[in-house]
Amino acid sequence: MTTSKKFRVPHAEHNYQGRSCSIAAVGSYVPSRILTNADLEKMVETSDEWITTRTGIKERRIAANDEYTSDLAAKAAKRALEKAGVSPEQLDLIIVATITPDMPFPATACLVQEKLGAKKAAAFDLEAACSGFIYGLEIGQQFIMSRTYENVLVIGAEKLSTIVDWKDRNTCVLFGDGAGAAVLQHRSNSHGLLTVCMGSDGGKSNLIMMPGGGSRNPATPETVNARLHYLKMEGRETFKNAVNAMYAAAKEALDRCNLDISQIKCIIPHQANRRIIEAVGERLGAKEGQIFVNLHKYGNTSAASVAIALDEAVESGVINRGDFVMLLAFGAGLTWAAAIIEW
Repeated sequence: MTTSKKFRVPHAEHNYQGRSCSIAAVGSYVPSRILTNADLEKMVETSDEWITTRTGIKERRIAANDEYTSDLAAKAAKRALEKAGVSPEQLDLIIVATITPDMPFPATACLVQEKLGAKKAAAFDLEAACSGFIYGLEIGQQFIMSRTYENVLVIGAEKLSTIVDWKDRNTCVLFGDGAGAAVLQHRSNSHGLLTVCMGSDGGKSNLIMMPGGGSRNPATPETVNARLHYLKMEGRETFKNAVNAMYAAAKEALDRCNLDISQIKCIIPHQANRRIIEAVGERLGAKEGQIFVNLHKYGNTSAASVAIALDEAVESGVINRGDFVMLLAFGAGLTWAAAIIEW
């Protein structure tokens, strides 16, 4: 591994003395029900070969009817809290990134707060689609750096099975349910979260969207019959924009830290499509084994995707203390984000 570039801490260039923010622990949860490609062959006109070749997905998890986004989030959160040695009563803030909240309001984060028993924690949701978890890390970091809070919980959680159109073979094969969580704290003698680069392009908001359910198309017999309350996606344009945006965000993050891609121990991209992951990796010059992939097991879990993969990478020993880790995501909005962490 080359170390030709000298690592630079971006926060050291700020004109205020903010303390560092580290991920103390991560946890994840996926439902027990597995929906395989063979199962989907019985539901829509598709095949295991078609799905695997084009996406890399073999199966995905589907939550039970009485298992909601807040349940998935709370289970992932409990695992992260246990690993961090933090009690729910010690939490100062809960941020839930999701596009499938239990209901439009109140915030799913408030429901998670109750399920955890985190009585003193403030709570709110954020919506940045598949980029939501990384956006949440940056927001949570600000509270730690400013010394406003000591323990922040960031969760990415989705029950996408409730908004997938199971008659649309181009989209229903892609998505699954799950949740991942991270506990943020200041850790002495650690740089932690080094930088987060975020971006958006609302001019392309039509590429991935759910048209119904908001103030523009509230629920009516007409919107239901038109199937507006399901996820819609323009696949080809999404692919192109995803590769370009994730690559650009990754390069910006590396430049901010004066790091080379070879110095990154593990790259964890949004688990949306194997071809997207491979294209981004190729443009970055990533080596074999440098990119962590669990797409084949879970499909695209939107805001939960990066968080679940991060937990599995840590648990499997791929990531160890002191390693540089890159997180990458792209989603509806359009939104994108890249983060570099000194673990």
